[in-house]
Amino acid sequence: MKFCAVASAIIAVAALMPAAAAGQANRARRLSQPTSLERVAFEYDDYLGAGVTAAPLELPAEASAESPSPSPSDVPESPREAAPAPAAGAGNGGCECAACCPCFPYFTLFPCGELGDPWKIPQPCLLQRLGIGVGGWIQQGITANGDDPADRFNGPLATNDRAGEYQLNQAWLYFVRPVNTGGCGFDIGGRVDVVYGTDWRFGMNKGLEDNIDSNQQFYGLVLPQFYLEVGYNDWTVKMGHYAADFGYEMVPAVGNFFYSHSYLMSYTEPLLVTGVQADYALTDQWDLTCGFNRGWMMFEDTNDALDVLGGVRWTSFDKQTAAKFLVTSGDQTFAGITGNWFGYSLVFNHQFSERFRYVLQHTLGVADNFNPRTGGDARWYGLCNYFLYTINPCWSAGLRYEWLEDDGGGRVLGVGNWIGSERGWTGGPGFDGTFQEISLGLNWRPHANLVLRPETRWDWYTGTTDVRGRRPFDAGGRNDQFTFAVDLIATF
Repeated sequence: MKFCAVASAIIAVAALMPAAAAGQANRARRLSQPTSLERVAFEYDDYLGAGVTAAPLELPAEASAESPSPSPSDVPESPREAAPAPAAGAGNGGCECAACCPCFPYFTLFPCGELGDPWKIPQPCLLQRLGIGVGGWIQQGITANGDDPADRFNGPLATNDRAGEYQLNQAWLYFVRPVNTGGCGFDIGGRVDVVYGTDWRFGMNKGLEDNIDSNQQFYGLVLPQFYLEVGYNDWTVKMGHYAADFGYEMVPAVGNFFYSHSYLMSYTEPLLVTGVQADYALTDQWDLTCGFNRGWMMFEDTNDALDVLGGVRWTSFDKQTAAKFLVTSGDQTFAGITGNWFGYSLVFNHQFSERFRYVLQHTLGVADNFNPRTGGDARWYGLCNYFLYTINPCWSAGLRYEWLEDDGGGRVLGVGNWIGSERGWTGGPGFDGTFQEISLGLNWRPHANLVLRPETRWDWYTGTTDVRGRRPFDAGGRNDQFTFAVDLIATF
């Protein structure tokens, strides 16, 4: 069963059809990020799809980028509420400050001024009449590597994998018509995302981007999402090519705190899938999801076997705690080997105070016959912790600690990217061992449309070499690595 080009075009066009009915905002499924980060994602919100009206400082509606009512200021997809800002003078000895920036005697190094109103590109009248919003962002950055590796790769880091080189990671443009039934009635919508940049090498889908780009190029075009979505009462059904929402971090740069990505996101999750997914809002707290797709990063199925992906999401009444548990299972064909891949991801998210948020992700996977060293089963499992603190509306700080066990070396196969060219992977069995990393970062928003994200990161590995006797870092010569990176995101 393969999607033909005609069917793909139909889905892409249908995603922009006008709504048959309007409704109230869907239930928000996610919690807030630090204030400065939320403004970064101003244009995106969740990368998956609902539609919730958000205050100017919040990430608008749902779905990886949707907004409730499709006005020029609206944003796309799933909802995250903004963390409440403390009253001026609270906890600071009663000093008086501007409304947007409470005083903090211990954070005088992080001044905050007026951010201004977020700017959005002009919305064509025709698209406005159809309820379609247009927007996007530019993400660019550079990463310094303390080892100055000869091959110019930062080992298995994603997606800032180039050492000492400027990277235009994402030039992102989206068109979105959020589905919004308000729990009653019928609505139709969808979204299309088009991206150019170096991140294409981590977002390539078999049968799609490999027909557009050459695997020998660093820059390319990728289509992360194009789908039709239909809503009826508390049901929504998505059909096409879309984000799987398996873990905590996401493909859109505006939805993440750090420039670099976790190993869990980079190597253990089905980031993008092609198929059908149904979501049901069981209550204000519980959402159920289930669907079928063609496999991990597969636009054309290589073995005509469907994967199942489903789970449950929960949000507390006070919106301070959320959790989701998702499971995927299905036959995959990779490097000529076919076997069942099973995996699950548990994400726990809690707002401990107005300023401090903690997130935990645990992921486990088993792939039959995919251990490249023994021919048996490959296994991977890990934990990733996020500690996020809002200093003021302009500044936030974050720490990420992660541990990943790649039993058999079936996931982290080499350095660079996933496209199988000499510009990255070494080929053959990968690194059978344990990867750990600690990342420290800041988010600074000088304006509502800009965010600067400096970070320092230390990676270290314990385990065997690959088949070529190489280590993961410094062109195969080291088991650890220190990097400093910074990127700038401008939304429009």
